[in-house]
Amino acid sequence: MTPLRRVDPGKTAKVGETPAPAPPPLAPRLRRAFAAPRAGRAALIPYLTGGHPDVATSHRLIETLVDAGADIVELGIPYSDPIADGPVVQRSTHEALLAGVTPETVFELAAAHSAAVPFVLLTYVNSVLAYGPERFFARAAQAGVEALVIPDLPLDEVALDAVGIVVGDAPAIAQADAAAGHGGPTRGGLAALAAAAGVSLVPMAAPTSTDVRLELVGAAATSFVYCVAVTGVTGARTEVGEELPLLIERLRVSTAAPLAVGFGISTPEQAARVAGLADGVIIGSALIDAIARSAGSGVGSGADAACAAAAKLVSAASAAIAAG
Repeated sequence: MTPLRRVDPGKTAKVGETPAPAPPPLAPRLRRAFAAPRAGRAALIPYLTGGHPDVATSHRLIETLVDAGADIVELGIPYSDPIADGPVVQRSTHEALLAGVTPETVFELAAAHSAAVPFVLLTYVNSVLAYGPERFFARAAQAGVEALVIPDLPLDEVALDAVGIVVGDAPAIAQADAAAGHGGPTRGGLAALAAAAGVSLVPMAAPTSTDVRLELVGAAATSFVYCVAVTGVTGARTEVGEELPLLIERLRVSTAAPLAVGFGISTPEQAARVAGLADGVIIGSALIDAIARSAGSGVGSGADAACAAAAKLVSAASAAIAAG
């Protein structure tokens, strides 16, 4: 198969036309965070459900995560059918929705702390469509969000030509459309709308991804690649997936973009192991579970207990990553 490559925007003009200037690279703060992580080996990326256990505590938790060593913070926008999430994240999402948390609530959380840390949001495509894609991406950028993870948005539906992916001299999306019997290539898809607002859409890769799919993932990565450590949904595991080292190795052939690993990383020891393979370590379910248990323990202030639990896990993970 002919390798995929990203198009130089200066080469896309027709003969006789002045090439359009290349747009600035997406996600500059994320790039810096991956290039120079605080723990030295890999960026530490804790994940919180926005507005859980409540909005006021969420503000404090973000501050706590930054103080404990977070390089990037990933916030989840609560959604009623989070198909990629396991029971812990689903429960936190359900509780946040019952409390009235909306996408705007999460944008406001990011905006309030964007000077301190770069943000990634995880959302689902219906939330983007209901809000209005252009409006959603513009609001995300305004809030200081540099990238979005949308687990239920297939790579095939992101209009890959909009981010300059080609096979040889023909757009990959056009080839895919032709193979599917479509009338012509999709133009101006979500990736293009997001990029126009200055926001990167993060492709996801799993151990089950084919080599062809990994080439598409690598070529589409405008900030980083989200690597799924195990097949299935999010949730703490006792072991990091055995397939992860091979997935990382295969992706390194396809892209120079940073690789961040999530799904199932629950202990500092697992974080350290993943940091030896990848460029970023995402801790979600274990963190949310620790926060929920502490906030509802009935001991002292729920917010204080939640922040203490978050600080303990994230600082331990940061230390483990640094120690190797």
